[in-house]
Amino acid sequence: MQVTEAADNIPPMIVVEALRKSIRTGTRTVEILKGIDFSIPRGEFAAIMGASGSGKSTLLGLLAGLDSPSEGNVLLNGTAISYLAEDKLAQVRGKTIGFVFQSYQLIPTLTALENVLLPYELNDESGNRKAGLDRARQLLVSVGLEDRLDHYPVQLSGGEQQRVALARAFILRPPIVLADEPTGNLDTTNGQAVLDLLLSLNHAEGTTLVLVTHDPALAAHATRVLTMRDGLLVGDVQQVPSAAHL
Repeated sequence: MQVTEAADNIPPMIVVEALRKSIRTGTRTVEILKGIDFSIPRGEFAAIMGASGSGKSTLLGLLAGLDSPSEGNVLLNGTAISYLAEDKLAQVRGKTIGFVFQSYQLIPTLTALENVLLPYELNDESGNRKAGLDRARQLLVSVGLEDRLDHYPVQLSGGEQQRVALARAFILRPPIVLADEPTGNLDTTNGQAVLDLLLSLNHAEGTTLVLVTHDPALAAHATRVLTMRDGLLVGDVQQVPSAAHL
């Protein structure tokens, strides 16, 4: 496996080693991922592309520790996560990863502010809730929702809900943010606004961003495009991002 290292020999933020994922359906074994190897340096914005069924969302779930591989391993910031005990995995995931879902995954009984604050309350060990509230408010202001702090998800549009989800992903200043089709449920205008905010937050926080998409226009903003087909990595291209977000 060739591992890409950042400048000054800094280890990659994400390393994927011989990753395979199979599932049993009746008497058949279906191979979803067929042996994937790559690494992502710190601070890079990588887009994972591929048609439906190519394995890209399964790969993202394995990067997030939301599923376990059949073979191989994922290392996040130097920690091998694929076979950790659930309690240890939850600790690593909470401190390392911010996740943006296509379907928002907001808790309906919590306000926008409470939804953003929740990861802080679950993972913070300082007991300084005021610091968490200040950070949550700051993030919601940065995504243009200063007038929606006390609104529940049902009172928010799809674009507003995804902005809350973006703020939540960054609340703990995670070194890695993973996004699964973050604009997939939005119209063109709201989708572009959410993408702009995601890239702005990512730049401001200095995170490593990995985004799954089937949209070439969205992938054009990445510094690197990984292309999946039939469970294999068939393309790995460095590129100059779209000028609108340089």
